[in-house]
Amino acid sequence: MEVNQEPKKYEYLADNPNVKVMPIMLSLIIGAFFAILNETLLNIALITLMDEFSISLTTVQWMATGFMLVMAIVIPVSALLLQWYTTRQLFLSTMIIFTIGTIISASAPTFSILLVGRLIQAVGTGLLMPIIFNVFLLIYPPHKRGKIMGLVGLVIMFAPAIGPTLSGIIIEYLGWRYLFIIVIPFALFSIGFAYKYLINVSEVTKPKIDVLSIVFSTIGFGSIVYGFSSVGESADGFFSPNVLIAIIAGVLGIALFAIRQLKLEEPVMDLRVFKYPMFTHAVLMFLIIIMAMFASEIILPIYMQGPLALSAATAGLVLLPGSILNGIMSPFMGHLFDKFGPRVLMVPASLVLCGTMFMMSRLTTETPLWVVIIGYILLMLAVSAIMMPAETNGLNQLPKRLYPHGTAVMSTLQPVAGAIGVSVFISIMNARQLKFLQQSDTPTNPVTVSEAMVAGVELVYFIAFAMSIVAVILAFIVYRAVPEEMDDQKQTEE
Repeated sequence: MEVNQEPKKYEYLADNPNVKVMPIMLSLIIGAFFAILNETLLNIALITLMDEFSISLTTVQWMATGFMLVMAIVIPVSALLLQWYTTRQLFLSTMIIFTIGTIISASAPTFSILLVGRLIQAVGTGLLMPIIFNVFLLIYPPHKRGKIMGLVGLVIMFAPAIGPTLSGIIIEYLGWRYLFIIVIPFALFSIGFAYKYLINVSEVTKPKIDVLSIVFSTIGFGSIVYGFSSVGESADGFFSPNVLIAIIAGVLGIALFAIRQLKLEEPVMDLRVFKYPMFTHAVLMFLIIIMAMFASEIILPIYMQGPLALSAATAGLVLLPGSILNGIMSPFMGHLFDKFGPRVLMVPASLVLCGTMFMMSRLTTETPLWVVIIGYILLMLAVSAIMMPAETNGLNQLPKRLYPHGTAVMSTLQPVAGAIGVSVFISIMNARQLKFLQQSDTPTNPVTVSEAMVAGVELVYFIAFAMSIVAVILAFIVYRAVPEEMDDQKQTEE
């Protein structure tokens, strides 16, 4: 006599032999790669666009500033969207929005329309990473997430690394419009692939939408990014009225947003994620790493094109090995994280980071180029061993109901920390450079100008070195996070 048995339930899809998770992963990674690649493709094209549309540097910078601004506005509401729509609906909609923006940009007859297309792209790009992180957390159990997050790290680092190099080639031989035209077929392929293979993995709960929270979030994060991104547009820097008003409005908006989230039963972004110590630890590590990376990715090219007198193309090539190596090593670091936990990776990596930042703080006008190349490679190797393992470990401690909120918090930090990091480090460098020139007897001498710039670079890296000491301390207190559900189950069994 046959007994009907209920089908076995699996907590994670990756444990279910009847579900093919690889096509789901590929659907997400393909879309993410080209969306993130698109972020850096335009960096080298700004001068070309200025000539094409006869616009100023201040105007063309909105291609970058506006992009970060839109991302800062849409990412905080991603947690809400992840609970209102299925994985399939949200990813396909996001990629369609991104593709529409790309098509508009490719065919733009004026700069205004080009900027509109770019901002539409930013909506899609901003929502992609929270979707991907949330889906991977739902598909894979904690002990397998390091390797998978390492693959995401490869995409996040490799795409921006090849962006400037690829952009230079495309602009020279095909023209700036092909920066968008080349992306279109891959975006369409990603949509088609996801339509066929992507399945729903999240639960649609449709929480109440709090409009006031969205207003506070938009004002807060949007104003912060706008304010810090506008620092370089005025001779007054941080003391410019526009900058001060935007930053003050941003701080107030974020404060009101945070207070409201803690009072709501169904918050737009649940800030209770910070009560989990390893998540808070991951956020601190993430901020330090982002700042260290910006210190190098922004300041190093200025140093190489200034005191070292290298061309922009050569400066880009100097940074390429470190960035590519970071992408390649991310999956490997993820595998080590799954096997040994976070501390084995983070302690030596944070020490390497600290040593590298100190080494960079000793740069001079006579520093050999190979020192810069080795320093950047060491930095990016340290980043690969810290950033994704820290982020994965922090998200691992959260219960499933908080996955959308944890990924939203992490994703929001990127454009906000990016805007703050760039403006603060550039301002510090410029202030130190100006003070050096004021104290010099020959402020117009080219040698003195180079020495002044080096003094600014040294100060930036010394501050980054001080921040990396905090990373070393954090690395020694990290432990392998256990999800709340597993921790509760363990206590019940005992």
